[in-house]
Amino acid sequence: MDKILHIGKYLFPLSFLLYVGLHLGKPEVGASFVPDYLPFPYFWNYFTLVCILAFIVSAVIGKFDKLAYAMMALYVVLMALLVHLPRAMGHELGTEGMMSPDLAREQELEMVNFFRNLMVTGALLGFAKFVAKDKRVIG
Repeated sequence: MDKILHIGKYLFPLSFLLYVGLHLGKPEVGASFVPDYLPFPYFWNYFTLVCILAFIVSAVIGKFDKLAYAMMALYVVLMALLVHLPRAMGHELGTEGMMSPDLAREQELEMVNFFRNLMVTGALLGFAKFVAKDKRVIG
């Protein structure tokens, strides 16, 4: 059973490859989440892709993994608070011309994204505390 459970150490960080594929394959989707007050949305899309890849590599090989989990947790919670929560409240959704049921659906999806990000943040912090081995930077 322990061998099966050990798979989670790799499965969790490797699941972030989904976001790498999204940022690389559909850059306009990733760029659409960049708040209006930040310039160069495509730059932020690709910068995020590189940061996620660095997190995955660090977590899988176990080098600076505690730092990687903590930094990824910070990124995910910031996305929840600065992107998904405002969009769940109807800000920056590009609502012009959007009918009320469509707007309500978009807001509902953003609230789901907000709560998903909070759950992932908890998991990342748990991995940083209980799974990560390399404590050189943040002890």
